[in-house]
Amino acid sequence: MATGWAGDGAVQDQIDATVDDAVARARRQLRQGPGRERCEACDAVIPLARREAVPGVRLCVACQQAQDEDEQAHSGYNRRGSKDSQLR
Repeated sequence: MATGWAGDGAVQDQIDATVDDAVARARRQLRQGPGRERCEACDAVIPLARREAVPGVRLCVACQQAQDEDEQAHSGYNRRGSKDSQLR
């Protein structure tokens, strides 16, 4: 396959860099240390099992689900630009 001026493996290098950046971003978002006993959002008690399972937990399950859904809705991932969607 002709790649123009790009060197051999340039595409794979770009993919690897993108994956590395995503992993680094995800690791920065992980909380560390002791978790809170009460939810920051609704002040509900966070069970001990959740605090032990999720280091640095700050939200109860319900508030965490709501936050995850909100972040997913605003993730900004352009699915229309993927090759898979163009092949259908």
